[in-house]
Amino acid sequence: MRISEGLVKISVRELVEFVLREGSITSGVTSSNRAVLGTLAHKKIQESMEANYEAEVKMVHECEKDGIIFVVEGRADGIIRDLVGVTIDEIKTTTKDLSLIDENYNSLHWAQAKCYAYFYAKENAQKEMQVRLTYYHIETKEIKHLQRGFYFEELEAFFNQVITKYSKWIRFYMEWTKKRDGSLKELAFPFESYRRGQRELAVSVYKSIQQTNNLYVSAPTGIGKTMSTLFPALKAMGEGHGSKIFYLTAKTITRTIAEEAAVRLYEKGAKIKTITLTAKDKICFCDKRQCHPDYCEWANGHYDRVDDAVYEIINEEDLISRSMVEDYARKHRVCPFELALDLSIWADIVICDYNYVFDPSVGLKRFADNRDFVLLVDEAHNLVDRAREMYSASLSKRQVLSVKKNLGKGYLTISKELTKLNEWFLDLRREYIDELGVYISKEAPKTLYQINRRLIAACDKKLQQGGENNLPADLIDLYFEAYSFNRIYELFDEHYVVYGESSGQEVRLKLFCIDPSTAISSITSTCKSAIFFSATLLPIDYYKYMLGGKEDKAIAFDSPFIEENALRLITTDVSTRYRHREGSYTKICNAICQLVEQKIGHYMVFFPSYKYMLEVFEYLRVMTSQRKEDSDLQSDLQNESYFSVYDDLGRLKYEVYKQTSEMSEEQREGFLERFVPNPDTTTINFCVLGGIFSEGIDLTGDRLIGVVVVGVGLPQLGLERDLIKNHFDEEEKDGYHYAYTYPGINKVLQAVGRLIRTEEDKGSILLIDDRFNTPLYESLLTPEFYQAKKVKTPEIASYVKRFWQQIE
Repeated sequence: MRISEGLVKISVRELVEFVLREGSITSGVTSSNRAVLGTLAHKKIQESMEANYEAEVKMVHECEKDGIIFVVEGRADGIIRDLVGVTIDEIKTTTKDLSLIDENYNSLHWAQAKCYAYFYAKENAQKEMQVRLTYYHIETKEIKHLQRGFYFEELEAFFNQVITKYSKWIRFYMEWTKKRDGSLKELAFPFESYRRGQRELAVSVYKSIQQTNNLYVSAPTGIGKTMSTLFPALKAMGEGHGSKIFYLTAKTITRTIAEEAAVRLYEKGAKIKTITLTAKDKICFCDKRQCHPDYCEWANGHYDRVDDAVYEIINEEDLISRSMVEDYARKHRVCPFELALDLSIWADIVICDYNYVFDPSVGLKRFADNRDFVLLVDEAHNLVDRAREMYSASLSKRQVLSVKKNLGKGYLTISKELTKLNEWFLDLRREYIDELGVYISKEAPKTLYQINRRLIAACDKKLQQGGENNLPADLIDLYFEAYSFNRIYELFDEHYVVYGESSGQEVRLKLFCIDPSTAISSITSTCKSAIFFSATLLPIDYYKYMLGGKEDKAIAFDSPFIEENALRLITTDVSTRYRHREGSYTKICNAICQLVEQKIGHYMVFFPSYKYMLEVFEYLRVMTSQRKEDSDLQSDLQNESYFSVYDDLGRLKYEVYKQTSEMSEEQREGFLERFVPNPDTTTINFCVLGGIFSEGIDLTGDRLIGVVVVGVGLPQLGLERDLIKNHFDEEEKDGYHYAYTYPGINKVLQAVGRLIRTEEDKGSILLIDDRFNTPLYESLLTPEFYQAKKVKTPEIASYVKRFWQQIE
């Protein structure tokens, strides 16, 4: 659907599916090969028809309703002209038993064909038309025809009824956008003044959208990235540059910040409609998600009621929250997740996770035509690995065998395909992995794809017979895994590699997306503009390449804060290289103690791995307990999450806490709650680089006064990282930097960014690793580190003490 001044362009299928949908939500998906098989089936049927069969006939019909011009277009699968008259043929592929398909099977199929029949009759002055539905069974190759005749008057009345229903929605949209655009033209920046760099950023964003360009921005904390991107995007929208804004994030906290910015703009006069999308599992009303009318009252009859719910909300509400969606869903007895997706069609700003736009398995089908959309991609440094994950897929022999063993009677076809899958994995291990230890190939596994296709088709048949509950839960999981695998297989190109590994009886094969840049650019190239921004989109050329912006503009801003508010120290006498780690514990612990003992407050210490963090945590515990000679601390506390350190007089000096593995939401909140203002006790908090506490948290004022980063953040050595390295080496880039150095330094910069969040914040930053003193890492650090003090461990205390004396 595309809407401009007084004109609406929409496809026949979009029109009838929007206006005439009815019934319930049913589970399952259309298998990954159904679209391909459907296209082949269409072609096969069309080629088998007699000479008077004209295939793939483009049709365009223009009409006026309530002062709005509607241009409805599509392709009729076939037109037959014979002595009987003219017949419109609509071809549908299915795996459903054809004996169960009658004239009442699917009203939308008839509706689509009737629209084409009306267009033809109108243009060619036909008094009568024949409409035929041709159902083709993908497995049996059987064909069934259903045919009905219609007078022109019937077809015209039907189409006018459809357009009349649809025009109600379009009138609303046009009236709203006129009001919205008028308010956005008058909208002023919602603060009294711009921060340093903020106006320049906002202007760059506006111009990029205006000129239909993408933009890559590294803007440190404090510039106000959310408002600096959202405000100019809305101003551009008011001038006709962009019809919808997607604010994309990786974390819940970032979505909250975007919501708060939208509220502020709304309060300043922006007439906008916003919605935040919540994951299906989180917003589902049921204890166990079963999207089938037999098991979910909200799915049962959903489409019969949802339009009334949507129309009420868009007329009554502007800033649509999760709780609001849930309230209206209960009121109208509809699925809250699907309701939110429908509301997003009419929202000006959609705040959601990356996957709603970039993930091929999740991407919103409602927005297939997104040429006028603007993407604001927050914390964009996260998108590289997220996109790798989205565009990769794997299958496990263990999972296949487990499903097969648990399969009951009545699944003979599925069981046969599972046996073939298991045999394929056994052959892979026998022929490659047993000899070489690992299987690596640049050729996609065609045989595995074909087995998956047959398995998916067999599962589809079961699903159509009885919905999701007609398959065991573990088979459904495998079904979706196979479905995702085949979808990614169809995207496989020179940016991929296949690898297989074996451990005991397990064999796993993965289609690994090494370079997601093309996949990302395939999405952004269809949009009006994409703005990628982060406090640490550095090195910016690396991220510009990896995010698909090879020819686009990139800009980097300096921090807007006073440099004197932070002391930056880099040690020159500590190596945290793997071979030196055990010998680094003493100096690291001494460095931490020297830093924290100069001022009471909260400190964070980041390590490149959980194992390294635990080792230093335990070493510090033993070292400080020996210094105190307190028998209470001699017990083994290695598995405890904290310990206390006392001075020689038994007074509490500081408490040391550590991030634990797999922390719950409640535990995370508890960890952060210790960072209280005006503390009377020092806390040292051990965390993992790249983990839950290294980005996306805001500890302003004296809630955090020091950050220590141990190491340069290199990712753990492994097969996937080496595959990335080898790929970019072949591309004549520095593969080691692309695989290890650049992702590592980004984690370091993210951790450093936890300190100095506002103009009033003060504190010290300590980088521990002699590699930070090399030309390479000096070039990768932000400009604020150009004047960093390079110190040996014993010198840290004097520098920190002097800093706090001068700053306070």
